[in-house]
Amino acid sequence: MYNLPMNRIKKINKLWLIPAALLLGIGLYFIPPIHDRLAPRVDLVRTRIVYFFKPPAEAVFQPSGQTALTIETAIVTARAEMLLTLTPRATMTPTQGPTPTPTITSTPLPASVILPGVVYVDQHGAWNYCGPANLTMALKFWGWQGTRDDVAKVVKPGSGDPKKNFIEQGLPDKNVMPYELVDFVNENTNLRALSRYGGDENLVKRLLAAGFPVLVEKGYYEHDYTGKIDWLGHYLFTTGYDDARGGFIVQDAYLKPGKDLLSTYAAYQDGWRSFNYIFMVIYPPEREKELIDLLGPWKDETWATQHALELAEKEIKSLKGNDLFFALFNKGTSHVALQQYVDAAAAYDQAFASYEKWDIKEKNRPFRMMWYQTGPYFSYYYSGRYLDVINLADTTLNDTISTPTLEESLLWRGRAYYQIGDTESAVADFRAALRVHINWTPAVQALQDLGLQP
Repeated sequence: MYNLPMNRIKKINKLWLIPAALLLGIGLYFIPPIHDRLAPRVDLVRTRIVYFFKPPAEAVFQPSGQTALTIETAIVTARAEMLLTLTPRATMTPTQGPTPTPTITSTPLPASVILPGVVYVDQHGAWNYCGPANLTMALKFWGWQGTRDDVAKVVKPGSGDPKKNFIEQGLPDKNVMPYELVDFVNENTNLRALSRYGGDENLVKRLLAAGFPVLVEKGYYEHDYTGKIDWLGHYLFTTGYDDARGGFIVQDAYLKPGKDLLSTYAAYQDGWRSFNYIFMVIYPPEREKELIDLLGPWKDETWATQHALELAEKEIKSLKGNDLFFALFNKGTSHVALQQYVDAAAAYDQAFASYEKWDIKEKNRPFRMMWYQTGPYFSYYYSGRYLDVINLADTTLNDTISTPTLEESLLWRGRAYYQIGDTESAVADFRAALRVHINWTPAVQALQDLGLQP
């Protein structure tokens, strides 16, 4: 009988420690307190591995312009539920409305304004909490007593899986749209909120000088783990300005430290351009008339959108390089808001062509763009370009994100699938959207329109 040497036996015994340690580690990982803290980090590691083998900035959507049906046929034959509220406008020249002068300051603005009573709220320890954290700051300014979790439970409730804690449930939901923040305020608090496109520096100063802080959505640049500059979407709570220092005073929920930072006017403008100069104001209802007077022509949402369109057209003529992409995209976004979908589709086609030519020597392409702004889906869908909707969603879901968890992209792809007759795929996408955002009204409605339960 062959006897193993003692040193060989010790090595074999040590080898058994490896699977034992792995099993122990897996067991510890799923203990709720440990799992809650490690899950986002594990997700980050997984994302970096996926991005290493499949760099998202290399994904480029190329619109085909092809339609599954002509626009006229689509209007006649499409399911009524899908086309009930919005109809394409095919005017190639947008109707010009009145253009009041936007600068209406009746008295000179002070050189510096710093609003008192700001309560700083960060987004740390909870991934994708930029929207809830910033809205919480805006609400607390007016005395609201809730927390960022109170906001998140409504605007990014996640899967609703009772086996997971609340923050982990909402982890896959990468973004909260401005309309979701506005709706939260108007439907869940005793305060009011509005949003408009086409804001500018003087308007923000005028609002601040009157005591109204401003929440904007903007682009944000930082170095990724490879050393290249990445673009991300970000909310920024603006609570003052200082002309002597040349910038706005902002509360940045992402940075450490992020309280009372200076954002130079140039940097603020450059980032704001990425989102068509959208801004939100939260306010007490008793001060609504004062706010409306301060807004001037921006009180009219249609005027504000038309103004944003004019800004985009001016910037298209003056900007070059990578910035041109954002101006072209903004033109499409404004056309969508005006329900001029064919015009919007043409603008987005140009934007995506510019995106393909992006100078990637120092900056990655802004591959997260469709995570935050969904105007191209509206424009292509309501122009009858269902194949472009599907292809754009495929690029976004399969090539720009580590897991396909963007409920808006899933919804629009499902709608397009339905229009070309692939009901099975449509239903799968609607249900997938609900696994990211439980009880999300558009996906629930889409299933109900098909006679299905969510």
